[in-house]
Amino acid sequence: MSKKRIVVKIGSSSLTNDQGEIDQIKFQDHIEALSELRKRNHEVILVSSGAVAAGFKRLGYPARPLTTKGKQAAAAVGQGLLIESYIEKFSDFGIVPAQLLLTRNDFSNREQYRNAFATVEELLERGILPIINENDTVAVEELTFGDNDMLSALVSGFIHADQLIILTDVNGLYDSNPNQNPHAKRLDYIEEITEEMFDGARGTGSKVGTGGMKSKLLAAQTALSLGVPVFIGKGEGKEKLVNILAGQGDGTYIRGKSLDWVNTNRQWIGYHSEIKGKLYIDQGAEEAILYKGRSLLPAGVFKVQGVFQTGDVVEVYGQNGVIGKGAVSFSSKHLHEMLQDRLINQENNGPTREIIHRDRWVPLIQ
Repeated sequence: MSKKRIVVKIGSSSLTNDQGEIDQIKFQDHIEALSELRKRNHEVILVSSGAVAAGFKRLGYPARPLTTKGKQAAAAVGQGLLIESYIEKFSDFGIVPAQLLLTRNDFSNREQYRNAFATVEELLERGILPIINENDTVAVEELTFGDNDMLSALVSGFIHADQLIILTDVNGLYDSNPNQNPHAKRLDYIEEITEEMFDGARGTGSKVGTGGMKSKLLAAQTALSLGVPVFIGKGEGKEKLVNILAGQGDGTYIRGKSLDWVNTNRQWIGYHSEIKGKLYIDQGAEEAILYKGRSLLPAGVFKVQGVFQTGDVVEVYGQNGVIGKGAVSFSSKHLHEMLQDRLINQENNGPTREIIHRDRWVPLIQ
């Protein structure tokens, strides 16, 4: 099997027991499986839940806390316990792990996004196993990923992974909720995620995790849009991840009809950037940037909203609503001046430099 870059996401339910403590048998099983991937010369990035679940018992909580301060306190205790366990167990296989704690702000801030990418690349280059988790100790609601399923999808995209493996305690996706329908059939392979699948996923989850199957479907959608195929399922033994890569996993494989690689710059624009303004364009410009691979030129813009600077990201509106996002080459002040000059001179002439270059453009419709 050729060398691949693999993101493995392990949820709380796959790491802990019913009391919320790290289950050493489950934990060792994951360690051996991840080590086997490394032994086969694959690059491995682990997105690991479990910090809150591992820590809340130490704080005296009888169950996973529901308040923000309770979760953050539990994570503060649990993150140390979790990485300490990983360091100890991986040392038996000669593997050095490194912990990265991320928040949404690390993705939305362009410089921090680039730094995170560079850090992961350097760790992989040095043979280190990155272990990534959301920084629950400081994250506030509007800056969270929602759960580590989505975090794993975004990570798999921005490091250009060959495969995202989401391990859970359910063996894949079903055509209806198996908890309610004893005749539900597992979907071994799918090419697209439909609304009916989300309906069947509602109500499936665990006591110690934040996500359920619905969050995994959302994560899979995101990963597919970034060009990364996904596996959702379970397994046991040191060969479980190797078997999944070989197409023999106990779960569901999700791979779009065509997976298009999305470069890191466009990923940041499309998924993480803060929108600073809006541009409204005419039909000719809309057709040019959507269907002809052109850049957006000043002549196609007839309205500017918001205050933004060169390099900021704006939404672009066509005849029927928003059609995409892009990083602008002019400030809003400059664009207003250009529009005013055009109205006065009754000409569409002017600068031919692109307002949004096609390499900094992300369409939101096909």
